Formats: sequence, structure tokens, C-alpha cells
Amino acid sequence: MSNLSNSAEAKVNTSASRRQLIKNVALGLTSASLFGQSTLSFAATAESKNPAAATSANPSLKGNIHHSVSRWTYGDLNIDELCQVVKDLGFTAIDLVGPTDWPTLKKHGVYSSMCNGAELNLTDGWGDSQFHDELIKRYLKHIDLVADAGYVNLICFSGNKRGIEPSVGLDNAVRGLQKILPYAEKRGVVIQMELFNSKVDHPDYFADNSSWGIDLCKRLDSPNFKLLYDIYHMQISEGDIIRTIQDEHQYFGHYHTAGVPGRNEIDDSQELNYAAISRAILATGFKGYLAQEFIPTPPDAAGKIESLRQAIQICDV
Repeated sequence: MSNLSNSAEAKVNTSASRRQLIKNVALGLTSASLFGQSTLSFAATAESKNPAAATSANPSLKGNIHHSVSRWTYGDLNIDELCQVVKDLGFTAIDLVGPTDWPTLKKHGVYSSMCNGAELNLTDGWGDSQFHDELIKRYLKHIDLVADAGYVNLICFSGNKRGIEPSVGLDNAVRGLQKILPYAEKRGVVIQMELFNSKVDHPDYFADNSSWGIDLCKRLDSPNFKLLYDIYHMQISEGDIIRTIQDEHQYFGHYHTAGVPGRNEIDDSQELNYAAISRAILATGFKGYLAQEFIPTPPDAAGKIESLRQAIQICDV
């Protein structure tokens, strides 16, 4: 019994030490004080239907851009640890989190800026009518989950063509999404379709250009359907990022980042000027979220957290 107790105690102490280490790394503390007591504190964010409620508690951030980070890009950290990191870096939102992890986010006062879990996968989507019955059932259920949790955004995907003409896929997507949008409007949930490139990452994807997605928005004509404009993907597909944002921003409800080429850090090692892009987004009056979705290159947690800190600073205009 004594050995078991000591083992359990050691596990608790190790876990606590890891959490403190991650927090201190995020705060940029020196190695001499890795396990010291941080003097910084962050106010918990109240749950809200208004995304702007999840604002930065860090006075070093300007508060003009609502920052987030995609969960999957920091999979080496558990959800508790990632929540601590984002709070210590001064923002309070995580993208692409499903219902299982929402209680943990709420515990930390972190907002689910883009919910997921209703989709079948990335390839079986709304552009192919054979998947509509299952998608409609799943999305109607998930709309309730999102709304009841106090969140707003729910991701969806066009899926792959499989020989279907883009115009036919557009017709299919309109018919399918029309079955769920009245309920989304009733519950205050915004369905957001992500734009992907089909040149490098997602061959055969329907929504591989902004025009296809914008046509879909126009035909659906619903305030509760928007596009998730992934800057990385659209740079590969079509470029002209800033002018597209300026001209078509009313159709974009959310933004993702990553460096081109490579999908890594958004620093000066890649071709996009994310400070200028962020200023263009801000100039449109955008009040939603800009989420970091780059894959960090450092092998260690400290380096990955530093990459995230730098990305937030670049976009904090």
C-alpha cells in the first residue's frame, strides 16, 4: 500500500511539474525560475454567444484581433496543457474542439472558437448527395450541442468530387445545407465551410477556390452560413489574399493561418506577410477569430510554444 501510495504521489507531482513547466515556458521565464511561482494572473473568460467576449487578458496584446489556435497542431499537449498555454500567452480560444473536450475548456475559461465533430470526414461532404442523410442527422444534433454549450461556430466540408462536376456539387451542397440552415438560424449557430487547396493537400476537394464557396454563400443567402477562409490553402490555390479579403470579406466568418510553402511557422521564412494580412482583416471590421493552424517545427514543447507566441505577436496588429 505504501509503494502504491508513493507511486501515485510521484505521478501527481510529475504532472504538476509538467503543467508548471509548460506555463513557465509560455511566459518566457528563465531556466533558473522554471518552477517558481508566476506573478501573472489571467481572468477567466465568461461563456458567451458573442465571440468578442473571449478577449485577451494579456495587456501586451492590443485586443484588436481575436486570436485562437487549432487544437490538432499542438497534439503533443493534452487539452489541459494547451488551455494553460493559450491563457499564459494572453488569448483565450482554441479551434477545432469537439464536445468531449468542451468541459475542460470551460474549466479554464477558454472559448471553443470553431467547433467540430458533426462532419463525417474531410472527403465525404456536402457536395456529394449520397452523404446528405447522415450529414443532416449529425448536423442537426450537433447544432443543439453547440448552442447548448454557448458556442457559435460549427465547421463543415464540401468533400471530394469523385467525378462530379463542380456545378453539380454546388447544387448538391445547396440542397443539403438548406435542410439544416433554418435550424441553425433558430439556434444561433453559424455553419462554416472550410476552403482547402487541391493542389498540395486535399486533391479532388470541391471548395478549393474562393469563387465556388462564395457562390454557395450567395445561393444559400443565410447569415448563418459563412466560409472559413484558410489563408494557407487559398495562397496555394489562387493567391491574391489581401484583395480577396477586401472584396469578399462579408462571406468569410473565420480565418486560419500557416506558412507557405510547408504549412509551418508564419515568420519571414515563408512568402506571406501575415502582419499585412491581419491589418487587412482588421480593416474590414471583422469581429471573429483568426486561428493559427501552422505545424510548429521545433521538436520540443518549449520551441513549439515559442513558435505560437511569435505567431500571435505577428498577427496582433
